Parts: sequence; C-alpha cells; structure tokens
Amino acid sequence: MIDARTAPYGVLLLRVSSGALFIAQALVKALVFTMPGAMKFFVSVGFPGWLAYVAVAVELVGGAALILGVYVRPIAALLGIELLVIASVHWQNGWMFVAKGGGWEYPVLWAAAMFALALFGDGAYAMGPSGRKRA
Repeated sequence: MIDARTAPYGVLLLRVSSGALFIAQALVKALVFTMPGAMKFFVSVGFPGWLAYVAVAVELVGGAALILGVYVRPIAALLGIELLVIASVHWQNGWMFVAKGGGWEYPVLWAAAMFALALFGDGAYAMGPSGRKRA
C-alpha cells in the first residue's frame, strides 16, 4: 500500500537528486572532458559528434526541469530513453559499471528510476507546467 502522506516527498527526493545528477553529468562532459573530448568519445562509440551537444543540453535542461518540478513526466521519460542509449554503449562491457569501459548496470537502473518518476508524476513542491508551486 502506498502511503499518500509521504509518497509525494519520496518522489520529490527522487526528482531533485536525479536532476542534480543530470546537471553534474552534463557539466562533466562540458567542463572536464570538454566538448571536443565528448564529441570524440561519441564518435568512438558510433554516434555523430554533434550529438554530444544534444546530450549536454538535454541533461542540463532536463536536470533543471526535474529539480523545479516542471514537465516531470515527459522529461523523465526522455531522460530514461537517453539512459537506455547510454547503456547500449556499455552493453559489451558486461553488467558491472566498474568493469573496464563501464558496464550497463548503472544506466539501466537510472533509466528504470526515470521511468518510475515518469509514472509517479511531479511529487511535492513541483512548479508544474503552469508555474504554480504546489505541495
């Protein structure tokens, strides 16, 4: 049985922590690996280099939207799809993400969390599409 009193706060925790992690992932690509480095990696795994810019934008905007609680369902679903694409890059490395080249366990788990968030909805303290804060 779902506790209707605390469930919105569980969703809030998932939403805000995931949003912060997506922003951090985008900043690592842009500032640590640099965009030319991220583009080179994308090309090395079979994607067009320009897709690195799309990934950074999706992660920055998506992360901010999750934190604010704006368009949570579609944003979480989009980020879940991105994570499955990321998992496909690591598939051949095996299950454990600590394997050489990174395995697929972490992005698949994170994708599942995003799809769950898409099903749960906004949670507590979400701005929502209309920009109204609600608890």
